[in-house]
Amino acid sequence: MTKKEAIQRKILQQPELDRLLAFWHFKGFKVVFTNGCFDIIHLGHIDYLSEAAGLGNILLVGLNSDNSTRRLKGPTRPINDEYSRAMILASFSFVDAVVLFDEETPYNLIKTVQPDILVKGADYKPEDIVGYDIVMAKGGKVETLEYLKGYSTSLIEKKIKEG
Repeated sequence: MTKKEAIQRKILQQPELDRLLAFWHFKGFKVVFTNGCFDIIHLGHIDYLSEAAGLGNILLVGLNSDNSTRRLKGPTRPINDEYSRAMILASFSFVDAVVLFDEETPYNLIKTVQPDILVKGADYKPEDIVGYDIVMAKGGKVETLEYLKGYSTSLIEKKIKEG
């Protein structure tokens, strides 16, 4: 298997996701879930994702599809298509799997995954995070992580527009 194929295998469809979830749960691995658009990867994303990965054994990233990103961010986004964004995320050693979702929130995906730890940025209150009810009902944890100051896709987009 080539390195590119190994990266592609980390981008999961439903059957592969179900199989891996069963294996991870059987092994007693602590599954960490986070989600986002991850449109233009920057140091803030790396900091956030690597810290999230350190909270458990498996980091599963829910990635907004192109349609979902457009609905959330507007008609000019995403800048990078879903395949490109998924491949970039899957190429990180600390990301174990990437799953695309088309809804505005990952609620149904979180219901399927049943993560042990749900992670979002500290701009959210834990009880306001989508999936909080699911994770807390199973005795899991919801964690918020501080963002690295000065790094965001919106700031990068603004810099580009201002030249």
